[in-house]
Amino acid sequence: MIVDIHVNEQVPKVSPAGVSRYNRPTFNSPNLEADDSMKKLLVFIVTLAVGFVIADTNSYEDQVAERLKPAGNVCIQGQECETATAAASSEPSGPLSGEEVYSSACIACHGSGVLGAPKFGSSEDWAPRIAQGIDVLHDHALNGFNSMPARGGNASLSDEEVFAAIDHMISSAQ
Repeated sequence: MIVDIHVNEQVPKVSPAGVSRYNRPTFNSPNLEADDSMKKLLVFIVTLAVGFVIADTNSYEDQVAERLKPAGNVCIQGQECETATAAASSEPSGPLSGEEVYSSACIACHGSGVLGAPKFGSSEDWAPRIAQGIDVLHDHALNGFNSMPARGGNASLSDEEVFAAIDHMISSAQ
């Protein structure tokens, strides 16, 4: 008895869309165009990511250089000194106005009435305090009172600047 064995090779049938029944694109498949688009998108994303890394590296190096530069330098009388001119120009020309002090320090609490602080412009909140007298208000502002810190929490303010801020808040409430 002779047995004849034949191996049946499966020949994939190609659908009209160009994809075999094994879901592999054929050479004339329109999906190859989508693959090219995906490759281009991938190249774009990688290029963008590398660009961000390079840009971030440069800014990081600049930040390190800024942190490592000297805080000052030695100046000899009669020679030009960069640090001294920069420090001199950053100082304010005079005392701050009451409005400037209020905007930088007082508004944090007096803008919304935090911890019972009298609200800016509210005559109802300020009336009992104004009745105590301006000297008491100035003393409380300079030395602190209840929840209010001394000088409104800004120790660098001069007495005149604190008084100007108090006068500014009182005038808004009257």
